[in-house]
Amino acid sequence: MSTSLPLPVHGQPEGAARSRRADAARNQGKVLDAAERLFARDGVERVTMQAVAKEAGVGVGTLYRGFGDKAGLAMALLGERERQFQELMISGPPPLGPGAEPVDRLAAFVAGYTELVAEQLELVLLSQTAAPGARFRSGAHGLWRTHCRHLLSLAGTPSPVLRADALLAALSGEMIAHWLTEEGRDLAEVTEAMVKLARAFASE
Repeated sequence: MSTSLPLPVHGQPEGAARSRRADAARNQGKVLDAAERLFARDGVERVTMQAVAKEAGVGVGTLYRGFGDKAGLAMALLGERERQFQELMISGPPPLGPGAEPVDRLAAFVAGYTELVAEQLELVLLSQTAAPGARFRSGAHGLWRTHCRHLLSLAGTPSPVLRADALLAALSGEMIAHWLTEEGRDLAEVTEAMVKLARAFASE
């Protein structure tokens, strides 16, 4: 009887698979970095997938396979920023993170989220308006809603779900864009107003 080890019957060695995964991760990082640079310089609407591929040094086919289209690319880039904010919200220092009073945490969330939307406004608008109701189907929106509802409940606020929804509606990309671009309001003014609204929602 032979004692030799069986050879793999299909596929490539595990080392090759790990190498492919590492290459894919590097390519994704290069693409997101390139997209961020181009979006910041030229605006989301003007940037093409071909331009991103060229800037990142990858093939256009690789870009489409990884992200689908420009909306998918924009949402992936926005997702990176949202994850950073989520980490601070869940395990960062107070008042945004745990350890502060519920109303103070809600106010810190609203301030931070308003700034996040303003900084990534084109990406937020694209992700929230890509299709009817897109904003409500976002996993990030579900987390924001749950977080606000939880803090409002801890504060003893009546109708926490409705108030959380009303607060997030005021923080939508379209609303923030209207205030900042159509009405020419200053971000600090908008942020202060939204924080006051959050505290009023929580205390009435």
